[in-house]
Amino acid sequence: MSIDVVDLRAFYSERLGTVARYFVGRGIRNLWSDAQGLRMVGLGYAGPYLGLFREEAERCLAFMPAAQGVVKWPTVRPTLSALVDELELPLPDASVDRVLLVHALEMSQNPTALLREVWRVLASGGQLLAVVPNRRGLWARMDTTPFGHGRPYSRSQIMSLMRDAWFTPVSWSEALYVPPVQRSWFLRSAVAWERVGATLSAPFAGVHIVDATKQVYRAIPARRRKRVLVPALKPALAPAPSPTARQAP
Repeated sequence: MSIDVVDLRAFYSERLGTVARYFVGRGIRNLWSDAQGLRMVGLGYAGPYLGLFREEAERCLAFMPAAQGVVKWPTVRPTLSALVDELELPLPDASVDRVLLVHALEMSQNPTALLREVWRVLASGGQLLAVVPNRRGLWARMDTTPFGHGRPYSRSQIMSLMRDAWFTPVSWSEALYVPPVQRSWFLRSAVAWERVGATLSAPFAGVHIVDATKQVYRAIPARRRKRVLVPALKPALAPAPSPTARQAP
């Protein structure tokens, strides 16, 4: 079940949402350090993070699923956002270089079909970066944040899903080790939580950040040839008997 875009916008305007945007954005930027001249698309609610690349990318588009709703992005410039069907993106084949999924994969009713549609619009060697709630993390267990809605994933589940959709994961990162507590005095220690969690490689991070590349040459399963049934006896047309032939002499 998708979360409404109004709730997403309200979350990122709060103190906890600002903290989440900072740490998740830092993880995204560490994996995608250079986007100069690239064509980028954000799918889901990626607006808070697409701003990291807007000045250097050739173009940035924010696509928001119809079940979620759409808001204007960016807020002070000509709009670059659109309401779309997540399984039928309004883009030609191999038309973008990078796709950023945020609040998308865990909300989708058919994540494999979503990823294969992303595969279609990505150019050869294109990259997909997905921010997905961690099944072990505290953020996925509390529905007071958007990361507590939808289906969380473990690392092995993400790898299996990516490979089924013709992607190869190449880099991993985690973020949001700080518990999702709204108290201002607690959020002052968020940097310490992130530093300790990353140093210890703790398994309770709030989100996985996975960078994957498009598989251009993928295995296609062989199909069994259908057997053609040949009748043993071939039917033949026979003339019907005349009315006079039926009468006895």
